[in-house]
Amino acid sequence: MSDTLPIDSVLPEVIAALRSRGRVVLQAPPGAGKTTRVPLAMLEAGLTEGKIVMLEPRRLAARAAAERMALTLGEKAGETVGFRVRGESAVSAATRIEVVTEGILTRMIQDQPDLPAIGAVIFDEFHERSLNADLGLALALEVAGALRDDLLLVAMSATLDAGPVAEIMQAPIVTSDGRSFPVTPVWLDKPIGKQRLEEATADLTLKALAEAPGSALVFLPGEAEIRRTEALLRARLPADSSLAPLFGALDFKAQRAAIAPAREGRKVVLATSIAETSLTIEGIRIVVDAGRARRARFDPASGMSRLITEKVTRAEATQREGRAGRLAEGVAYKLWTRGEEGALAAYPPAEIEAGDLSGFALELALWGAEATDLAFVTPPHEGRLAEARALLQMLGALDVQGRITDHGRALARLPLHPRLAHMVSRGGARAPTLAALLAERDPMRGAGADLAQRMDAVEGRPTPTEPHRPTIARIRAEARRLALGQNDTGPNAIGPLAALAYPDRIGLRRKGDAPRYVLSGGKGAILPEGDALAGERLIVATDLDGDPREARVRQAARLSESELRDLFTDQIVWVEVCEWSRRDGRVIARRQERFGALVLDDRTWPEAPVEDVARAMLEGVRQLGLTPAPAARRFLARARLMGADFPDFSEEHLMETLEDWLLPHLSGVRSAADWKAFDLLPALRARLNWDQQQALDTAAPPHFETPLGRRVPIDYDAEAPRIEVRLQELFGVTRHPTVAGQPLQITLLSPAHRPVQITMDLPGFWASSYADVRKDMRGRYPKHPWPEDPTEADPTLRAKPRGR
Repeated sequence: MSDTLPIDSVLPEVIAALRSRGRVVLQAPPGAGKTTRVPLAMLEAGLTEGKIVMLEPRRLAARAAAERMALTLGEKAGETVGFRVRGESAVSAATRIEVVTEGILTRMIQDQPDLPAIGAVIFDEFHERSLNADLGLALALEVAGALRDDLLLVAMSATLDAGPVAEIMQAPIVTSDGRSFPVTPVWLDKPIGKQRLEEATADLTLKALAEAPGSALVFLPGEAEIRRTEALLRARLPADSSLAPLFGALDFKAQRAAIAPAREGRKVVLATSIAETSLTIEGIRIVVDAGRARRARFDPASGMSRLITEKVTRAEATQREGRAGRLAEGVAYKLWTRGEEGALAAYPPAEIEAGDLSGFALELALWGAEATDLAFVTPPHEGRLAEARALLQMLGALDVQGRITDHGRALARLPLHPRLAHMVSRGGARAPTLAALLAERDPMRGAGADLAQRMDAVEGRPTPTEPHRPTIARIRAEARRLALGQNDTGPNAIGPLAALAYPDRIGLRRKGDAPRYVLSGGKGAILPEGDALAGERLIVATDLDGDPREARVRQAARLSESELRDLFTDQIVWVEVCEWSRRDGRVIARRQERFGALVLDDRTWPEAPVEDVARAMLEGVRQLGLTPAPAARRFLARARLMGADFPDFSEEHLMETLEDWLLPHLSGVRSAADWKAFDLLPALRARLNWDQQQALDTAAPPHFETPLGRRVPIDYDAEAPRIEVRLQELFGVTRHPTVAGQPLQITLLSPAHRPVQITMDLPGFWASSYADVRKDMRGRYPKHPWPEDPTEADPTLRAKPRGR
C-alpha cells in the first residue's frame, strides 16, 4: 500500500491488539484512512482464515469503500474485495473482504449464529450509532462469547466517544494522530438572523469559492434545501464551476457522478450527511457547513416518527470539517459564529434513543432475547420498547407472551419495516408496489393526500400532477425485488392494503365541517381543507407529521366500511360503555360497536346496571369535587378534630378512596344536578362504627342545647367552636357553655337575627356590656323583654304580652 496515510502509523498497534485480545476500538479523525487501510492490513497480517466483513452505514459508502480497496490491490470490486448492499452485490468465491450495509450483518447472524466462514467483523463509522449497528455489535458480542471465541471484532470511528464502546467490548483503544492535512475553520462574524438558510448558505459558498482554491462540499440538511440552494447558485457560480447534488434518494449513477473528480474546473457538491461518512470526494478542499442536520425522532405519545431539522453537534461539525483535509490543506466555512459553537451539543443522539424500535424489537424476539440480556452501549428505553412490542402483537408478529410467531419470522426475513412487511405478507399482488411506494420519499409532493394518485403514477396511469420520475423508477425497481416469492391471494385495493400496514391509523371522520379524524389507535388527525379525501368517512393515514396533539395527514387512502369489516372481523366488537361525559355533565350509558378507538355504531343502553352507572359517576365526582351541604360540612369539621386513630376525613383522602365509602350510596345519581342535590352526610357517617360515632358525639357534639331545649348546630370550621343564638334565649345562663372543656364562641343575635355581640365569657357580658346593649335593644325592639338582671330572667323567644 503506497501513499502513506496517518492511520498507517497505528496499524501495527491495531494488529497487535487483535492478535492478543481479538478486539479493538480504533479512533481515527476524518481523512486518516481507516476505512480502506484497516481491512487490508488485517488481510495482509493473516489474522484469520475467514472472511473479513466490514459494515458501512450507507450503500454509497459501502460500494465506494470496496471499489477503493480493490483499486489499491489493482483489482475490480468482486474479486478479493467485494460489496453487498440492498439490490446490488459484487462478490465471488475469491472475496476475502466484504463491505456490507449494517442490516445485512443482522440477517447473517440471525440466519447462522455461528457465522461460518467469517473471521472478523469491522463496524466502520460506529459513531453514527444506527439501530442496526448497535444491534449488530450486541449480537456479535454474544456470538463471540458463546459460539465463536475466535471472532475478531473492530469498532472504528472518527468522532466516537470511545470509552463506553471499549467497556462494552472489553477492548483496548487505539488512537490515530490526525488528518492528513490541516483544515482552517472560518466562522461568521455575526449570526445570519432572519435570512433563509438556503440564501445564507449560497452566499457563504460563493464567498468560499472566491477566497479558497479547490472544489467545495456544501452540507445541507435535506434534499429540499439542496434543490433550493442549487437554484440560487446556478446562475451565480463562477464559470469554471459545476454543481452536483448528493443525497440518499439519488440513484447510484448520480451519486457516483457527485463523488467523481471534476472533469474540468471546480465542482460544488451539495450534500446531506451522507457525505460525512467514509466517502472521499476527489478535489474537495473547501467545506461549507450550513450547521443543520435532519433526524428521525420517534414520538411515543403519538406512535409516529417525524423528521426534525436541528443544529449539528460538535462531533458532526468535526466530521464535516475533516472532509476538506483529505487530499490537501483545506478551509471549512461554518454558517455560525465562533461563540455559537460553544452551545452545540457534543454528540448526536443514538438512533436507539430517538428512533422507531419496531424492527429492533422484532429482531430481539427472533433472537429470543430481552434487551437486558445483550450488551448495548445505550440500552433501549423500556417504555418505547413496550410500545414497539404492542405494535408487533397487533400485526401478529408476537404472541400475547411476547414470543415471535411464524408470521413474525416471515416478517423479519423481509427488508422492510414490520408494518410494510406485514402488508406484503398478507396482501395481494399490488402489496409489494405499495410497500416500495410507502418506503420511499413522496414522488408527488404537493399533489394532495390521496395515495391512489401515487399508485397510478407508479403503475403507469396518467395523474393530474407530474411525478418525480427518478423516484418512480426506484419504487418500481424495489417493487420487483419485493414481489419475488410473495403471495397474490390477499386484498389488492389500496385502502385495505394500507390498513394492513397501519391498523392503528384507520381514521373515522368526526362530526362537524372540518375534516378531522379520530384514529383507531386513539390519536387525532386532520386533513387539509379542500383535500380530495376530506369528505371520506373512513381513511387510512399512511403519512402524518407526528404532531402529538393532532397530526396533519400528508398521505392517506380511502377505505370503505365493508372493507374494514372484511379485514378486521375478529377485532370489531360490541362494547357496553358507561362513562362520565365532561361535556354533557352526566353519565352516558351506550352500547357501541368498536374497532380500536373508532365507534362504528352507537346506541343508548337504558338497562345499564346501577353499579356501572355509579362507578361512572365517580369520575364525575372527581371532576366536580366534593360539595357537602352545611350539615355534612359541620360533620367533616368535627371528624377532622379527632386524633390519628380516627378515620382520615381529609378531602385528599376522601377523593382517593371514593370507591370505598361513596360508591354504595350513589344509586340514582348520574348528573351534575343530581350530585349538587346529593346529601353526603349519610355516606360520611357510614365510615364510622357505633363506638366511633359515640366518641365523636362526646368529643365534638354536633349541637348545643339551649335552655329552651332547642338544638343549635355547632360550627367547628373556625379557630374555636362557635354557635349563633338569640340573646334572649340565654337569659338565666350564668356559666359559659363549653364543648369538651373548651369555651364556645357565641354570636348573640337580636330578635331580627342580627349579630349584637360575640363573646367567649357570657357571665362577663351580663356584668359589663349587657347594660349598653339593653339600652339599644329596648329602643329598637320595645315589644321584647329586656330585664335589668338577665341572670335572674327566664329565657324566651317571645315578645312581651300585649298591654305590658
